[in-house]
Amino acid sequence: MKLNFQSICQGILFRDLSGRTKDVVSRRFGLARLGRVKGEKQTLETIGTQYGITRERVRQIENDGIKRLKKTIQSPECQNVFQDFVKELKNSGGLKKEDVFLCQFGGEKFQNHVFFLLTLAEPFQRFRETKDFHALWAINNNSINIAQQSIDSFTAELKNKKQLLTLPRGILSSHIEISKNILKNPEGFYGLKDWPEVNPKGVKDKSYIVLKKAEKPLHFVEISKLVGQDALCQTVHNELIKDPRFVLVGRGLYALKEWGYQSGIVKEVISEILKSSKGPLEKETVIEEVLKQRYVKPSTVLLNLQNKKYFLRNPDGQYSLREA
Repeated sequence: MKLNFQSICQGILFRDLSGRTKDVVSRRFGLARLGRVKGEKQTLETIGTQYGITRERVRQIENDGIKRLKKTIQSPECQNVFQDFVKELKNSGGLKKEDVFLCQFGGEKFQNHVFFLLTLAEPFQRFRETKDFHALWAINNNSINIAQQSIDSFTAELKNKKQLLTLPRGILSSHIEISKNILKNPEGFYGLKDWPEVNPKGVKDKSYIVLKKAEKPLHFVEISKLVGQDALCQTVHNELIKDPRFVLVGRGLYALKEWGYQSGIVKEVISEILKSSKGPLEKETVIEEVLKQRYVKPSTVLLNLQNKKYFLRNPDGQYSLREA
């Protein structure tokens, strides 16, 4: 059943208030302009100026009005609303992120009305926004403690596994959504706020997500198409070549370094292969190992091996690094 918050606030709660008190409370909570989408909350100074009274006097009128209203919330209509609020909070583990809760009940027009009603009843507690948490409403402090345990546990799991995860059993989404440090991506997976998979910033992070999804190297033209939002091919190319997370593994072809690709040109790849070997290697072995790292032709590898400044070929046709 859709609740008529305008009727509850203005028709039931405010009917015994004086005109000025009703107007002050309405303006303070953004209830005055009911015909528009979400009224604006006004300051004590603004209201005082219009009435020709001090800010402190406006505060006194507001506080007096709230005290009077708290005595009138026992009406069946108000109690039905509060029961719906309590039911939703209990179903959400005892708490709910403020903007989600207000939007759920108030939609676009009546979020201020929902906030106003929550401030009148005893069961509801508001917790302000902090560095780590969004503003929220809860039934009691124990709900916050339980949510904190869930957030700490899930944060530890994310840090340990270092990958996006779905919510584990026993952890409610309403608990996680109050955290500023854990975010959900469009596919419904969760990660830490500084992970590009859930909080991409710019072309580089979006390109990273594209490659993660593809699970294979892609040409920068293809990456730019998948990034979308009118990403210019050359811009993508320029950004990726400067970012250590990406490795150029072929002509315009990029892979992620975390997949095991090493940075550098073909000559440098050959050098690393020979450096890590226990002895000289056959050219076929060198080619095979390089082709695991680079999408090039075998002839390109052979051409680099002929660079006598860096590589030596022994009488058996095997290759090693020239000592500095």
